[in-house]
Amino acid sequence: MMTFEDFKISNDLKKAVKDMGFEAASPIQEQVIPKILEYKDIVGQAQTGTGKTAAFGLPLLEHITDQKNVQSLILTPTRELAIQVSGEMQKLAKYKKVDILPVYGGQSIGHQIKSLKRGVEIVVGTPGRVLDHVSRGTLKLDKIHTLILDEADEMLDMGFIEDIEKILQKANEDRQTLLFSATMPPPIRKLSNKYMKNPEQVTISKNDVTAPSIDQVYYKVLEKNKLDSLCRLIDSEAVELGIIFCRTKKGVAELTEALQARGYRGDGLHGDLTQSQRDIVMKKFRDSSIDFLIATDVAARGIDVQNVTHVINYDIPQDPESYVHRIGRTGRAGRDGIALTLVTPREMKHLRSIEQQIKMSIPSQNLPSVEEVIEKQQEAWKAQVIDMIENDDDQHTSNYDTIVTDLLDHYPAEKVVTALMKLAFYSQDEIATDGGYDFGDTGAQEGMTRFFINVGRNVDMTPKKLVDEVSRLAGVSPKSIGKIDIFENFTFMEVPEDVAPFIYEGLKYARVSGAKINLEPAKPRPKRK
Repeated sequence: MMTFEDFKISNDLKKAVKDMGFEAASPIQEQVIPKILEYKDIVGQAQTGTGKTAAFGLPLLEHITDQKNVQSLILTPTRELAIQVSGEMQKLAKYKKVDILPVYGGQSIGHQIKSLKRGVEIVVGTPGRVLDHVSRGTLKLDKIHTLILDEADEMLDMGFIEDIEKILQKANEDRQTLLFSATMPPPIRKLSNKYMKNPEQVTISKNDVTAPSIDQVYYKVLEKNKLDSLCRLIDSEAVELGIIFCRTKKGVAELTEALQARGYRGDGLHGDLTQSQRDIVMKKFRDSSIDFLIATDVAARGIDVQNVTHVINYDIPQDPESYVHRIGRTGRAGRDGIALTLVTPREMKHLRSIEQQIKMSIPSQNLPSVEEVIEKQQEAWKAQVIDMIENDDDQHTSNYDTIVTDLLDHYPAEKVVTALMKLAFYSQDEIATDGGYDFGDTGAQEGMTRFFINVGRNVDMTPKKLVDEVSRLAGVSPKSIGKIDIFENFTFMEVPEDVAPFIYEGLKYARVSGAKINLEPAKPRPKRK
């Protein structure tokens, strides 16, 4: 494994890297730094979180000269990423005299113009604002020696491809071009073929990003219990910083409000926020003033916070690519990360397609019980109580003297403390394992629930077809499914009581053997006289 001492870079850069706490180079750094130092064009395929910024940043800084003009342009899809890349570049340039300027919309263009007139060597910006400066003549690209496209596929998704082409056409032709992208859709390939000189391909496989440092697990939950299930989960996990993903802006707003109402320190990030609101939320997250960032995929683009311990998919993503992007936001810089996904019956097919794409089976776990949560949190609660006793002002506690004396006169101290602990630290009710469904007597064997399905041999139903479909749609083991009776126009099936609600929601209006079915709890068998 290479260290940064092995690269042909100046001692100033090696010293800065050491200050940042990096020792061993990541796979992408190992592969591309020597090539960029030799002025080669590079197309690098790698996810967020692989160490891309240092991979292009170190050789770029090595090539910066004393000339006071813009020598390099780094294009990023979002303002957030522009600020982050700029910040990381400044840390790498700690011992070098280099001016780095982020330029993006939502910030005063006048301030940016003044900085550009004073002279900067490196500009990091979003395509729209960079093109604005190029058009005004406030940013000249005729002397740049390096142009970097970071997260090119994200820029494509956001509709920036035309702006990027205009910028590339204005840039110095005698330059080095570096393109980094998690995926390589045809328009990105076309872009590299048109504007790059014999680029070398470097691919960091998904396994290098997701497998070694990220534990993945999913939990089966019912739609009606989803919020309670999430709270149970985050109460049982040692979350330092967590990102919770929702599918929609409305979902982010509703979940943020619900979690805040329950006393969790979290805030939402979605597309309707202004840049200043977004900056405030991100500052709180980076400063650990909040523990949870609740976000949509679009709003989370470009977020790169190093110490995220958990990514939680409250809503499962619609496609495998999004899943890989999401979970790649934890387990950074060699740390362990945890990716937890809540899956409702209707979302099982999405989970299966993700597993197929990432070529691994994501293990399932049961939600922790209240007892398990309490056991995990006891030490933290004890510490809070001790802190309150030792550091609280006596003046404030005097307000409670009467009620304290009255309670202790009537009840033992142990019972009073236990009751107060229950009230203060765990008000969440036990999540009903049946999800509120009472199927009653369905005529099944003990511990099982019997369902009636409105099709049978008339649609070529067979036990194997039914078992396979139940397993696929509800994520239950084929071995757990009990007796199946298939008749001409209907079918009976017995399943374990604990998974019956999940199977009911998952198959209620599904298709089995190509036919749309209706699944209902069976009526008990008539008693023989």
